[in-house]
Amino acid sequence: MSDATSDSGATLTMRRAWPPRSMVIGGAIVLVLAILAMLGPWIAPHDPTAFAVRLRFSPPVAAHPFGTDEFGRDVFSRVLVGARFSFAMGFGATAISLLLGVPLGLIAAFHRGVVDEMIMRLLDLLISLPPILLGLLILAVTPPSLWKTIVTVGIVYVPILARLTRSVALGLLEEDFVMAARARAEGATSILLREILPNAWPPIIVESGLRITFAILLGSSLSFLGLGPQPPSSEWGLMISESRQFISQAPWIGLAPGLSLGVLLVSINVFGEGLREFLDPRLLGRSHG
Repeated sequence: MSDATSDSGATLTMRRAWPPRSMVIGGAIVLVLAILAMLGPWIAPHDPTAFAVRLRFSPPVAAHPFGTDEFGRDVFSRVLVGARFSFAMGFGATAISLLLGVPLGLIAAFHRGVVDEMIMRLLDLLISLPPILLGLLILAVTPPSLWKTIVTVGIVYVPILARLTRSVALGLLEEDFVMAARARAEGATSILLREILPNAWPPIIVESGLRITFAILLGSSLSFLGLGPQPPSSEWGLMISESRQFISQAPWIGLAPGLSLGVLLVSINVFGEGLREFLDPRLLGRSHG
């Protein structure tokens, strides 16, 4: 019996210490893509903005693995350089959502009453609008650019992270260690930053990983509609939009950024699911194979 108990404890320890395979594989792919995105401008085999009219609509060959577009630009180089925009969109927008949403959620949970009602009704108003519509409303009144799209996407997802943070914080506020902090007459800021936030971060981090994929997808959608980076940018959503009129003549122009976007989104999702399994104690009994 003791041996069985020992084996069970060892297995539980291994499951806590060793990340699931999906987290490792997804994280490895995302890391490779991130490195390629950072090095893109230096390792791209061709100038992504250089015209070569004689090579326009060239199919994929050794010199141009993804072919060329309507201006003779190398699609592979454009996809490689454009990866930076997707990463900036996903991580930048999610960082903004965290910086705004987490404090709002903590404040709403701690103060309750009128403060909670005011914050939650404002968030309800924002969350009632479809993300793409809210993004269009914000961007339609200003000239499009990458940083404005990042800020807009970040604002769109603030309510989701704020509501999650509030929900987690409300449960933690009933715990004994918070009651002890209140008994010691600690201030609201101290309780929120030293007691609540350190215990609330696992679900927030997991949700943030999923928000990155939605932020990339929404940012690419806005770029597709012309409300993101402008030509001659090689942002993937913009590339897909520009390729529509040549889809039957040169399908590789839109297929390359589309597949790249899909691989990135799936990889982040796989990593996020693995991270959720790794951090959520309720999932420790699940196989990590």
